[in-house]
Amino acid sequence: MNHTIENSSIKRRSERSKTREMVIMGLSIALVYVATLIQFELPTPNGGGLVHLGTGMSYILALVYGKKIGAVSGSVAMGMFDILSKYTIWAPTTIITRAIMGYVVGMIATKNGESGDSFARNAIAIVVGGAIMIAGYYVGEAVTFGNWITPAASVGGNLLQIIVGGAGALAIVPALKKSKVL
Repeated sequence: MNHTIENSSIKRRSERSKTREMVIMGLSIALVYVATLIQFELPTPNGGGLVHLGTGMSYILALVYGKKIGAVSGSVAMGMFDILSKYTIWAPTTIITRAIMGYVVGMIATKNGESGDSFARNAIAIVVGGAIMIAGYYVGEAVTFGNWITPAASVGGNLLQIIVGGAGALAIVPALKKSKVL
């Protein structure tokens, strides 16, 4: 009898954990999407010069919740933004690049059981994630438009987005963790 009660208790905890993860995932996607709406355009040859706060929010979520939330929230939210806006052509590049970027940022931040508490590890994660973003959008733009030179014009805007988003994330994550809101 005790064995049945114990298994039932474990099952309920597992279901609560899955529900919690789904709620966090949904909220994370919504947060990145809304942050992506806060934006301005840079004049670039292929119209890819969009700078927004979604990158910073994506960094925050990957640093706090790890690789799975980091990958899915950035990929789904920013991909959805592209699909629902005039940037539809960018959706495949965004979905792939942001998934890899979020996964790697979350993986580095939470490596060896860490929970995104190390400023140095978080900074490294952001730099590596930024490099992935620049490379991913460069290659995506080159393949999409069949030109390997023009994408260089987008690097500056991407770098600006990485610096602003990364600095914001490095400042906000410790405050979030200290506040016990999460």
